[in-house]
Amino acid sequence: MEHPENSEEYKGLTVNSGVEQPSIINPYLKRSRFRRRELSAAELVEGIVKGDITILSQAVTLVESVNPIHYAKAQEVIEKCLPYSGNSIRVGISGVPGAGKSTSIDEFGCHVLDVHGGKLAVLAIDPSSERSKGSILGDKTRMEKLSQRREAFIRPSPTAGSLGGVARKTRESIILCEAAGFDKIFVETVGVGQSETACHSMVDFFLLIQLAGTGDELQGIKRGIMEISDGIVINKCDGNNVDKCHMAATNFRNALHFFPMPESGWLPKVLCYSGFYGTGVKEVWDMIYEYMDFVKSNGYFQYRRNEQSKYWMYESINEHLRNSFYHNPLIEQKLQEAERTVLAGDKTSFAAAQELLDLYYKSL
Repeated sequence: MEHPENSEEYKGLTVNSGVEQPSIINPYLKRSRFRRRELSAAELVEGIVKGDITILSQAVTLVESVNPIHYAKAQEVIEKCLPYSGNSIRVGISGVPGAGKSTSIDEFGCHVLDVHGGKLAVLAIDPSSERSKGSILGDKTRMEKLSQRREAFIRPSPTAGSLGGVARKTRESIILCEAAGFDKIFVETVGVGQSETACHSMVDFFLLIQLAGTGDELQGIKRGIMEISDGIVINKCDGNNVDKCHMAATNFRNALHFFPMPESGWLPKVLCYSGFYGTGVKEVWDMIYEYMDFVKSNGYFQYRRNEQSKYWMYESINEHLRNSFYHNPLIEQKLQEAERTVLAGDKTSFAAAQELLDLYYKSL
């Protein structure tokens, strides 16, 4: 574009057009050089079995993908990894937000690697925003010591709208981590309430982290998450909080007597520890290993694994049916129309849902 200053009106003033700036992109750059080659299912499985962390991360990303194109490949990877899985201790760690789950995992993980060796995978679940649908995925920043260990693998995942405190594909991620040689799996939930207990259906030991002074004795006897815990630990037992923690532990022990005996025959223990100072961590792990020996000796360990497999079979059926319904072309056309009729008050929610279901069944 010419400058108006160069017109006849401004004879005494001339403005040069300037030097054309070169592109910031190297003209000799070959983009194809930097494109990551997409690995086949067989190559992914081979890399996972060899313990390649980079390929394991790619496989977990593939499994978590909601793109229908990736589904068949992800299932093939999971099926081929199944023979190498099942040889780990799966520990679910839950508790109210702020109870110190990430800090505790940092201490628990370093302790178990130092004392018992092996490899540890941490599947940290981060809540997704209802508005932006995004997640921070910042739990790894709270695990400073563990994130520096070569034998540890930390993978944060978003809940992506799934309930139960865990991501929808966490169980499949556990299988991949076990196939990669990780013999200890931690599943950290988002921080649960009384009824979000899906994590219990995919772990061998469910550890509930509590805080002292967060409620009266009645809180301890509420059903739900307290009822399914295999062990309860009171965190932040340090400084002036020691007496409060021991009092809270006593209250929880008393509350556990109101519950029926678990199927495993194991009476959950209540311990105190400090995740910040690392005191009492050994006793927590001694409890976990004592529990594992107990349930393996009475046969409950294998029974629980079988029940979990059955549970996730039904969950997979429900998910497939839901996806089949919402991706049906006829339903996609009629869904918005049905929504408008409900909002306008012309139909009830139940009548509109029944019509859509009838339409879906006829299209099959």
